[in-house]
Amino acid sequence: MEERDFNELLEELLTQGLRYPREAYGFVREALDHTQRMVERQAEREGVRHVSGQQLLEGIRDYALRTYGPMAATVLEEWGVRRCEDFGEIVFDMVDHQLLAKTPQDTREDFKGGYDFEDAFRKPYRPRRSPPPEPPPSTQCPPKPIS
Repeated sequence: MEERDFNELLEELLTQGLRYPREAYGFVREALDHTQRMVERQAEREGVRHVSGQQLLEGIRDYALRTYGPMAATVLEEWGVRRCEDFGEIVFDMVDHQLLAKTPQDTREDFKGGYDFEDAFRKPYRPRRSPPPEPPPSTQCPPKPIS
């Protein structure tokens, strides 16, 4: 699909008052392209370039972390995307408006409970906890016994 066609169709979709902003749909499309590149070797072997819902979720996670880094969770939250099911809604909004294609096996359920957003988008950037440092060796002389 040409970029112009995608943008025109996306504009039509957005005029229907959907709950996610334009940026969320564009991001999912870019994440799909990223995911397809990630699974390209497998597709060459199998002759199929279809991406499953679980593969797309992993691709979305990877693409978000690469694109937005530690701000990934914040950006997604700004778009109203707080769980994997939201990605499924975006994908199926685009399927319903012929921006994406699906197979008969693809369902919204494929996106249910994919991963915890806190673990997926915030945890990779949290400082790692290290054990507390050992106290320095004492420089004081040992006490003298009382005689």
